[in-house]
Amino acid sequence: MTIKELHQKLIRKEISVLEIVKTCLKKIEREDKKIHSFLTLVPELAIKQAQKTQAKIDREFKAPSSKVLNTSKDKISLLCGIPCAIKDNILVEDVKCTAGSKILQDYISPYDATVIKRLKEAGAIILGKTNLDEFAMGSSTENSAFAITRNPHDFNRVPGGSSGGSAAAVASDFCQFALGSDTGGSIRQPAAFCGVVGLKPTYGVVSRYGLVAMASSLDQIGPITNNIEDIKIIFDIIRGRDPLDSTSVESNLKHPTSNIQHLKIGIPKEYFIEGIEEGVRKRVEKVIEKFQKLGIKTLNISLPHTEYALPTYSVIMASEASTNLARYDGIRYGLKESLISEAKVQNLFDFYSEIRGKYFGKEIRRRIVLGSFALSVGYYDEYYLRAQKVRRLIKEDFDQAFSKVDLILTPVSPTVAFKLGEKMDDPIKMYLADIFTVGASLAGLPAISLPCGKVNNLPVGAQLIGKPFQEPTILKAGEIFEKF
Repeated sequence: MTIKELHQKLIRKEISVLEIVKTCLKKIEREDKKIHSFLTLVPELAIKQAQKTQAKIDREFKAPSSKVLNTSKDKISLLCGIPCAIKDNILVEDVKCTAGSKILQDYISPYDATVIKRLKEAGAIILGKTNLDEFAMGSSTENSAFAITRNPHDFNRVPGGSSGGSAAAVASDFCQFALGSDTGGSIRQPAAFCGVVGLKPTYGVVSRYGLVAMASSLDQIGPITNNIEDIKIIFDIIRGRDPLDSTSVESNLKHPTSNIQHLKIGIPKEYFIEGIEEGVRKRVEKVIEKFQKLGIKTLNISLPHTEYALPTYSVIMASEASTNLARYDGIRYGLKESLISEAKVQNLFDFYSEIRGKYFGKEIRRRIVLGSFALSVGYYDEYYLRAQKVRRLIKEDFDQAFSKVDLILTPVSPTVAFKLGEKMDDPIKMYLADIFTVGASLAGLPAISLPCGKVNNLPVGAQLIGKPFQEPTILKAGEIFEKF
């Protein structure tokens, strides 16, 4: 069911919030042992909140109603009583937040992220925190310090990353929706691998306050659901200016008319290259044909600096990550007692080295080293500054393309979900999983992953990229594609 359908059943007293929550928790307990989408469950908090929410519904709607309610005039939010899951790098007050790392294994969040405040105010029920690659660094959710998440469509394959736990939870029907974070494709790629819908909003449209920072100029929180309608509802609740996040903006989002035949969709030749799986190419080409049959014009376009997007992203991401991760020293966060022997630790430098070497995973250490090198004296101009200049060129490519078209359509990933362990020994192959998603991230553009069929029973995702603050256009196009 969609959020609106569940909402109607709650208002009509056909089902209670407590029944919904208990059903979800039982399903998770029964099935998640194989998938490992959750790191932390909060059943007591969820049930307590469900009881409060049901009391609120009972006060507002004293008797069952058979009529279809006008949801825009409802007395309670559409999210009231709806169960959700939160990626474990988004803070939820009094709940453990590990970011998938041992260095934060005991950290309890003292406050709510802004997006969590807004979800709680709307009445959403948080079931727990989902698994992720450590500090959101990865494309497979195999880099978590606590568990490897498996794809619900094939337990021998990855769910994508880094929001693999959130995508797997939604695909498994453990919750109605989940929140993830997207730095270079971490919402869109797992959504594609798991056959669900994932939105990366325009940079700044959703507050990052309370998100464990990875690369501050790229990170963005977004929703993962089973359909476009639910994405729209969640996005409208979590978006908006936040005084606690200086990079957030209040956007005037204009909703397009129901007739979108006037839209033009660009097809960049650089995204249909050698190396893309034939089955993936054919599924995305079917999407193009479908839009054409709906009367939408498609144009061949070029984004000439696309080949530099991945190395540019890698330098900027690693540089920003290395500075953000400097705060984790084993003193201020997470570790309540040191396991370091006095014999090894002679001074503060030894302490930092021992703690960070022991509690940071291999991929985290790799990116810290790369980022620190790129920012070091004598190399800053050669690497980080040059990457920022190329980032500007990539943004200009998109600007020029959007002077001719309204949306850009690409694959989300060159492959379907790959096998567990297949790319763990080759970080370059792992990074290439994000080759089609990092461009939109560097340019700060909104983008969505839409399920567009399967290849050998594995989901394929198509990506729609829009102009800044044009989420409504993306969602409208996606909605029409979904319906027809």
